[in-house]
Amino acid sequence: MTASPPAHPITDRVREAMAVSLRGCEELLPQDEWLKKLARSAATGVPLRIKLGLDPTAPDIHIGHTVVLNKMRQLQDLGHVVIFLIGDFTSMIGDPSGRNNTRPPLTREQIEANAQTYFAQAGMVLDRAKTEIRYNSEWSDPLGARGMIQLASRYTVARMLERDDFTKRFKAGTPISVHELLYPLMQGYDSVALKSDLELGGTDQKFNLLVGRALQTEYGQEPQCILTMPLLEGLDGVEKMSKSKNNYIGITEDANTMFAKTLSISDEQMWRWYTLLSFRPEAEITKLKAEVAAGRNPKDAKVMLAKEITARFHSHAAADRAEEDFQRRAMGGVPDEIPEVTLGGAPLSIGALLKHAGLAPSTSEALRLVEQGGVRIDGAVVSDKALKVAAGTVVVQVGKRKFARVVLGA
Repeated sequence: MTASPPAHPITDRVREAMAVSLRGCEELLPQDEWLKKLARSAATGVPLRIKLGLDPTAPDIHIGHTVVLNKMRQLQDLGHVVIFLIGDFTSMIGDPSGRNNTRPPLTREQIEANAQTYFAQAGMVLDRAKTEIRYNSEWSDPLGARGMIQLASRYTVARMLERDDFTKRFKAGTPISVHELLYPLMQGYDSVALKSDLELGGTDQKFNLLVGRALQTEYGQEPQCILTMPLLEGLDGVEKMSKSKNNYIGITEDANTMFAKTLSISDEQMWRWYTLLSFRPEAEITKLKAEVAAGRNPKDAKVMLAKEITARFHSHAAADRAEEDFQRRAMGGVPDEIPEVTLGGAPLSIGALLKHAGLAPSTSEALRLVEQGGVRIDGAVVSDKALKVAAGTVVVQVGKRKFARVVLGA
């Protein structure tokens, strides 16, 4: 009979690490196992292996994606090994999580193009020097047909159909392709290959993370714990942050735009963003929230949040300048730096000018903006949709944040 390993003491340091793990998270499963892993690591000095896998489905990351990256950085700062896994193999399958139909897989060319910028952007949050970068094609490609069949034998169809989106599609008679059933298996096998102690993901990834835990047990490994982070609502405070919904802040956006967009969120939403995006101690956030409840202007707290986020992806000096720029715009001023666009065809209709200057996606949308009073030329509101702009240089403003200096020739 094998003796149980000795229990390691739960010290204040371990409790602090547990508190860091739990901050803002949706679920940490099983908590008692993670506490034991933390205690063992503290007692032995052996860091834990923490995995995050991301499929490079798009070339850019927005701050909604950084919710889970922030958690990785917090755990990284505790001394643990962070593995940033680029799912170049799984991207070719296509993750069906949360979808009611088959998602087209990406081509190798699309994957390589997107992956080029992925870690460069994630490195704005993670400590690059202490981050292990891996690609799951390293172990997935060598599996071959025999290995894939052997892997598939370790998980049942019945368990796979427990996943909510598969269950709904099966009941509705919506087709489920066999390759989609392979995706959770391949993501789970990543955990086996990396011997991960903890895997992070969004709430929509819970099933896949649990498959990894089950497969590790099948392969005789200590099963990983899983930590899911909530999906961040976008600028509208309703839908999850998404480029397609245009309610996002891209981490490569300029400092002025990033600062102004953060200030546009509601006072109530601000506190959720503090929990999920700020690195300030929780005690400091609690104190700030109490001050606002007692009468302090909530804008003070929102400015602090906007400057913290802007400084993380730019610099403290850029955040200071963005605050000054925002204040200048609030008083009706024009930013110091705005793009310059040279166009021909004067006199040019206002709709065409806005479209070709990149201030509106189409002529019809440009005219709708004019109709709503959202367009200014040299500070004056444009109300005539039939306006033709003569040759010369004008400063054009759309909404609160879009500006262009247009040099219009004949």
